[in-house]
Amino acid sequence: MTAGIPNAEIHCHIEGAAMPDLVFSQARKYGVDVSGFLSAENGYVWHDFTSFLAAYDGAAALFRTQEDYAALSQTYLDSLAGEGAIYSEFFISTDHAAEAGLSAQAYVDGLAEGMLRAKASSGIESRMIPTGLRHMGPQAVERAARTAIALDHPLITGFGMAGDERMHHPRDFARAFDIAREAGLGITVHAGELLGWESVEAALDHIRPSRIGHGVRAIENPKLVERIAAEGVVLEACPVSNIALGVFPSFAAHSFPALQRAGCRMTLNSDDPPHFHTSLGREYDVAKREWGYDRAELVGFTRTAIEAAFIDGETRAALLEKCPVEGIG
Repeated sequence: MTAGIPNAEIHCHIEGAAMPDLVFSQARKYGVDVSGFLSAENGYVWHDFTSFLAAYDGAAALFRTQEDYAALSQTYLDSLAGEGAIYSEFFISTDHAAEAGLSAQAYVDGLAEGMLRAKASSGIESRMIPTGLRHMGPQAVERAARTAIALDHPLITGFGMAGDERMHHPRDFARAFDIAREAGLGITVHAGELLGWESVEAALDHIRPSRIGHGVRAIENPKLVERIAAEGVVLEACPVSNIALGVFPSFAAHSFPALQRAGCRMTLNSDDPPHFHTSLGREYDVAKREWGYDRAELVGFTRTAIEAAFIDGETRAALLEKCPVEGIG
């Protein structure tokens, strides 16, 4: 086990982090039957990417008020802190809030309240990254970027894009990301999960992110791997998610160790943890058990996440002090 090792993550979807107990509570509150996607015995129930998205959306639809979202972020961050997390950066979707009939401002204020409560109780630091949904098209992603900027919230520090990677081309979204970048937001984008190395290369060429969400299929092109390493682009790897969704057939086949050996800057993340029966702590356990990383190397992944985080220098320095490299054996 990796108990006692400080960890941090920079890739998690907050609606996808809704714990089953909280979702059951929300379902009782709103009188909704969740048996089609949630089981008391087995948690979330799905069998392919389409049914996973249905389960995700079913749970997300149960968060409808500012206080609902405060409970969501606080519950998740408290659970992370219990596993040794010192920092969390999670993706948010104002499009999900709109579907629930909630304003973007109320949505963000609710999440921020939960973040502040968790920090007060456990000390965990956290930030939000609004995302556009790729399958909704370039105009929707540009609208999400402008919404994020207009909110002007101190806990919003980046902008990203999630959704179906098979839809549209990264060049279609260049303007949205230029708008976010010019406003001072950090840039990350999902690529190299459902699609191969070409998706990662196109994202680097047209969106110019400092981080790639997943990115693990870059391994299919050695020249691209060399480029990622040379440019210092950080990969937000989510190993358990990748196995659950069939990106790789096993941990032995996963590209994480090869990418790390090639000099890529790697991090460990939980993606949509309860959907994949994982947690950030389990991701670190997998890296130790399956790939043989020792304590120093695991702390190194934590430090990489903090170095790549969309935070100010003072906060970064304080977090790095909590995971020193000296004295690790």
